Amino acid sequence: MTNRKVESKITILGIGNTLFSDEGVGIHLLPLLEEALKEVDQVEIIEGLTDGMRLLGPVEEAENLIIIDAINAGKEGGTIISLVGEEIPAYFGIKMSIHQLGFQEVLLAAKMRDRYPKQVVMFGMQPTSLELGVELTETNRQKLGELANAVIEQVHSWRNVS
Repeated sequence: MTNRKVESKITILGIGNTLFSDEGVGIHLLPLLEEALKEVDQVEIIEGLTDGMRLLGPVEEAENLIIIDAINAGKEGGTIISLVGEEIPAYFGIKMSIHQLGFQEVLLAAKMRDRYPKQVVMFGMQPTSLELGVELTETNRQKLGELANAVIEQVHSWRNVS
């Protein structure tokens, strides 16, 4: 993760589909982050759901972007995954979730328009299940705190706060 001090706004974008169990992790995490980061200046938290290209505006306006989503990396369910900058597939990369193609297009469009955030980090969790269901699996629910801590640490790292 990058440790350059950031005074500008940090945008946290949770994406996911809350109808397919662990696919909704990016949305389920946002209330924890809103509570934990309420005293931190210049942090915007956006519930992106599966909005695809409608997220181009928030991505292009972001100077420092944290994306939270389910990431299918072929690992054990509940595994926390982080990707930095070019590790995040911006186009024609691995399909990391059922709506990912739409978001890959958003990142590609922002790059093509030369309005890509200065810093981008993606945090996610390996789904245990993508079956129909509005709750996270027990495995993934138990790891929400760990995922939240990873995001909070990144925000503080960018803010240079100990």
